[in-house]
Parts: sequence; structure tokens; C-alpha cells
Amino acid sequence: MLLCVSLGAQAQGVLEVRVQPADAALQANIEGYIGSVAERDERALRRSQRAAREQASKAAQALGFYHAQIDSSVRAGSNPTLLLTVRPGEPVRLRHVTLRVEGALSALKGFRLPDVKALQPGQPLNHGLYDDAKRLILNQASRYGFFSGHFTAQRLAVDPEANVADIELVYESGPRYTLGTVHFEGDTPFDESLLQRLVPFKGGTPYDSNLVNELNQALQSSGYFEGVLVDASPTSATAQKIIPVQVRLTLRKPRTMGLGVGYSTDVGPRLKSNWTRHWVNSAGDSYGAEAELSAPRQNIGLWYDTPLDPPLTDKLRWAGGYQYEEIADTDSLSKLLTVGPEWHSKLPSGWERVISLKLQHEEYRLGNDTGQSTLLMPGISYGYLKSDNKVDPHNGYRLQFDAEAAKEGIGSDNNLVHGNVLLKGLTTLGQNHRLLGRLQFGGSITNGYKTIPPSLRFFAGGDQSVRGYGYQELSPENSDGDRIGGRYLVAGSVEYQYSIAEKWRIATFIDQGNAFNTLQLPSLKTGIGIGIRWVSPVGPIRIDLAHPMDDTGGVRLHFSMGPEL
Repeated sequence: MLLCVSLGAQAQGVLEVRVQPADAALQANIEGYIGSVAERDERALRRSQRAAREQASKAAQALGFYHAQIDSSVRAGSNPTLLLTVRPGEPVRLRHVTLRVEGALSALKGFRLPDVKALQPGQPLNHGLYDDAKRLILNQASRYGFFSGHFTAQRLAVDPEANVADIELVYESGPRYTLGTVHFEGDTPFDESLLQRLVPFKGGTPYDSNLVNELNQALQSSGYFEGVLVDASPTSATAQKIIPVQVRLTLRKPRTMGLGVGYSTDVGPRLKSNWTRHWVNSAGDSYGAEAELSAPRQNIGLWYDTPLDPPLTDKLRWAGGYQYEEIADTDSLSKLLTVGPEWHSKLPSGWERVISLKLQHEEYRLGNDTGQSTLLMPGISYGYLKSDNKVDPHNGYRLQFDAEAAKEGIGSDNNLVHGNVLLKGLTTLGQNHRLLGRLQFGGSITNGYKTIPPSLRFFAGGDQSVRGYGYQELSPENSDGDRIGGRYLVAGSVEYQYSIAEKWRIATFIDQGNAFNTLQLPSLKTGIGIGIRWVSPVGPIRIDLAHPMDDTGGVRLHFSMGPEL
């Protein structure tokens, strides 16, 4: 009995379609119309020959072949086969084609007519393209709010004897609907003015479904709500074609806490934590704390945010923090206390700008030198990120420019201008070949460099700088051989990666860079190496083996993780 079941399970029907001359699109369409015959035995296949020919004929007509000759036969065997031989003949061709949209829709910049190249006179008839043309017009009318529009003509006339077909599609768009004022429902602590500032359009704006989606995304990304339901149905429109917008909001939990662990060869094991109060008042203010603990560096930071306009991208932040850091492999250390306001904004061009006024007090020891530094520094930074994926991009770039200054006698005990430039780029060729580039420049201008604290000096070397050298190993030295940091920094990297599997890549790279005290550039230190990448849910995990080319020493292991831009 078991043997009979096994043999029966092996006897599966097979469909074979032969098109003469070969036409892959027609063959696929016929196979799609008929579907699977795997459950049919030989007798069932013979009974279904006529129905299969009829289905094949309909599939051929859908692609314009109204005179196809279709023969069928069944081959016996352990896998019985239904064979269809199709000779399509000459296709029906388009003779007269009218595609027109009338009304306000046709004047919109974003509107486009269906692809007329495939629907020009003389082209083979394709019922699917005709249906696609109707669907494209209707979809665009729906997106832009022409809900009263209709086809005044929609005709596909086929004359098989003459082997020609005529198409007439004329759409009258009618008036465009508008979006009304947004009304919020749900028990929330926020002022109506804050909620309205989250709306990306004003009442009376012409309808665009993208605007409705932007409203939903803006509310979701605000960090205030767990659930957002936006209702902008055209069926509820008024006689004046105004669509009321109703939004139902559900608050999220007011507090969240996060804890994470990590590791890199620069700082070793690392523990990070954060705590956030997502709102504290009706204006949507928030505050939080974050901390990091590793062997060479420990810090804690506090912040308080007030949303500005627009509240999703602009905010006033009051920030403060304390950091204790030991300069790698030395007896030098830094105790840094900072506090001050920051104005965060996103410009229409896409650049993110931060204007700050930071007061920092630092106690430090660099080799045999100890000191204290107090600086009141206004600063500005611009950042721009273009990336096709936040976690594991394939193409994109990052630009970052930072500058800050201090004036002796105005809250500062030194004159200083300090700046950084970071450029990163990534491109993928042929899916498997990835090229990454990085350039970093830094510099400071001061008339009292010996009293500039370690946090504002430059060091090179490590996982994110020049691999092959230790963390902050590249630096000018004092007379005792202590690394004390430099006035200037140059570092760069070129890396090639090749994908060997879906989540795995191998890499080879060359890094160059150094920190120095004069603009007469010293020889740059070079590291070369190979590595492997695994794409984790939080970004690529990188393991590298790098060799310093300019100093004695063996291969150094580097481990790091996170997005590459």
C-alpha cells in the first residue's frame, strides 16, 4: 500500500509549450493562463486538451495573436506531458490610437501620459498595455485628488480579418479636491499648535496622497506616539470638494531606557546606556541622559530639547557632560566638563546645521605637563548624508564640516580657532564590487598651543584612522617621548570590498595619515591590510589585519562595527 502511494505521488503531469518561431513572452503568457497540471494523470490531461487550447488561444489574443494555430497532444509515461504546439502567425497591429487627458490633471507638472511608444500605430496589439494605460491614468488621478474624473471614451476595437485594432482613451479629470484642516483625536498632553506644526501642509492645499503619507510619517517619527491613524477619505468630502483630515493618536510610553555592549580594538569592551523622557510638557519638550564606559574613556551626558519650527528637524538643545579619558598607552589623561546650548536645524538643501555656544573646562596631564583650560567657544557645523540604506548602504556619501573658536578674555584663557573636515564616499559596481574612500583634515590656530587641552589636539591611528597603528599612536612627542597631540591632522583611506555571499565580504585597504605641528607636512604613516565583513542587523562587523609600512612591527588586529557612512 505504501508502495502504491509512493508511485502515485511520482506521476506528475507536465505542461510543455512550444512556440514556432520562438517567442518567450507568448510562451510565458500561455503557461500562466493554463497554470499547473502537476496533479493531473494521463487521462485527466487528455480530457483537458480542448480547454487547454482555448486557454492558449486567449493568452495569444491578449498579446495580439488572433490567428494562432494551436495543436495539442499527450505523451504517456511516468510523468505524462501535455504538449501544445503554437504557431502564432502575424499579430494584430494598432491602426488609430487616441490617448488624451482633459482638464486640470493634464496641466500638472508631475502628470505623465502612458508610454506612447508601445501604443503607437503600427505596434503589435497588447491588451495588457491597454489596461496598464487606463490604470496609470486612474492612479494618477487618484493620487492628485481628481476623484470626480471619468473616461468619456474607453474603447478597444479589434478587426481580426483586417488584422488591425483601434484604441481610444479620453479621460476628463474634473475638479481637483483639496485637503481640509487637520483635526486630531485622542488623549494627548500636547498643545494644538505643536500638533499643527507637525502637519506638512495647510488647509486648502490641493490633494496629494504623498502629503497624507508625509503627515503619517511625521507623526510617527516625532517620538511622541505609538499609534497614528490618518483618515483622509474622499467619500467624506464636502460639496466644495474639501476632504476633512482626521487623525487618531495613541501616546507611547513616556520613558524608555536602552542598554548596549560593544567592542573595538581602539577602546576594548564598551558599555553604553541611555534614558529618555519623550515629553515633559504640552510644548513637547524632552530630556535624557546617556553614558559610556570603557577602559580608557568614561563619560556621561545630559540634554534637554525644545522643539522649534518645524519641530521634526529644528530644536534648541541644552547639553552638558563630563568625560574622563586616558590617552592610549600613556600616563596622560583628561577630565573634561562641558555645558552650553545648541541650535539644531535642517536646511531646505538637506544639510544639517548645528550652531552652538560651548563652555568647557578641562584638567589634563600630557606627559610631564599638567594644566587647566577654560574655553567659551561659539561653533558651527554642517553635515550632509546621502545614502540608499541607513544600516548597510551600497551607494552614498557623507560630508562633515566643523569649526569653533575662542577669544582670550571673553570667557576663555586662550585664543583658538579649531576645525575639522570629514569626507566619506561609497559606490558599488556590478553588485559585488564596493569602493570606499575617506579623507579627514583637522587644524587649529592659536598663539598658546602648550595650553591647548588634549580634547582639542589631534591624534591619528586606530580602527577609524590609520589601521596598522594603535589608537592615538600617531602624534608629535615631547622631549621625553610622550605623545602630546598635534596642531594638524591628515588621514585618508581607500578600501575595496568583494561580496562572496549575501552577508559576507572580503576587503583590502590602504590607509595613510599622521598628526603633526607644522604645515610642512611630515611623511605620512601608511598601513595596508586585508579584512572580512559580516553584515549584521546593526551594520557591518569589520575584522581587519593591518601592517604598518613605515615602522617596525607585526600585523595588528582591528575590530569595529557600525554603518560605513
